[in-house]
Amino acid sequence: MKDVIFLAQRMMIFGIPLLIVALAAVYSERSGVINIALEGIMIIGAFTGTLFIYFMQKNGLLSGYPLLIVAMLISTLSGMLFAAFHAFASINMSADQTISGTALNLFAPAIVIFVARAIVGVQQVPFKNEWRIREVPGLSKIPILGPMFFKNTYLTTLIGIIILVVTHYVLFHTKFGLRLRSAGENPHATDAAGISVQKMRYAGVLISGALGGLGGLIYIIPITTSFNGTVAGYGFLAMAVLIFGQWRPARIALAAFFFGLLQAVSAGYSGISFFKNLGIPQVYFEILPYVITLVVLIFTSKTSAAPKALGEIFDKGKR
Repeated sequence: MKDVIFLAQRMMIFGIPLLIVALAAVYSERSGVINIALEGIMIIGAFTGTLFIYFMQKNGLLSGYPLLIVAMLISTLSGMLFAAFHAFASINMSADQTISGTALNLFAPAIVIFVARAIVGVQQVPFKNEWRIREVPGLSKIPILGPMFFKNTYLTTLIGIIILVVTHYVLFHTKFGLRLRSAGENPHATDAAGISVQKMRYAGVLISGALGGLGGLIYIIPITTSFNGTVAGYGFLAMAVLIFGQWRPARIALAAFFFGLLQAVSAGYSGISFFKNLGIPQVYFEILPYVITLVVLIFTSKTSAAPKALGEIFDKGKR
């Protein structure tokens, strides 16, 4: 039972960032814009958030949860601003969306490392992790579930669940969600109905950037005490979660926790007696999540139901 609890706790740590970033991709792709730039957006969000935390802790200006909340807001805003470049290139300039996203993915780590060295003096931005919740009063006493989800947890777990519920409601129970989805399914019909396809796609990409930036910081906080300019391919893994989840929030949540479980095994197998006793070399556990990602995509790519106008450049003159 001890191993199961440990694995469940680690699964939430790795699964929640995947969930948030995959949901970020939903907003963009449901509007018809491929957002492969999520890796770069995560890097920018993680960097700005950790840099803010570093300066606040260094100067003793802010601490505790107020510091974390402000840092998350900064990561959210920086992710949105960075995504605006992708939105402008893809929507206004009619650039190839994949190339635009790839360019931002290449630019993000380079600018982050450059700025970190210029400001901090080293590539890594250090910070103190002071946000682990040892146990949630009352809830941690629940049999089985209490130790799994309400001990050694983070506020970010709750935030991820809230984003999941809000995303499902917004996409399928609001006028905005209907218009956003229509822009990704049939943009010409959307335009004929008097709805601005450009505005809906901008909204989708900017919301995607905001959540992607937030997801970057939420990924970094529980697993390390410094940021070195990488999020270990989590943005790309989130795209796999999106496809596996068929662009639907509930399915994406299941896929995110499945891949989070694989990441938990990969990162913490030495702390789990069952896996440790197998005697399998560490490298096999480390590549496991990425190998299974490829296998899953191979078997689900033919049946994936992406938005019909995903990746298509909208031209009002064409019907």
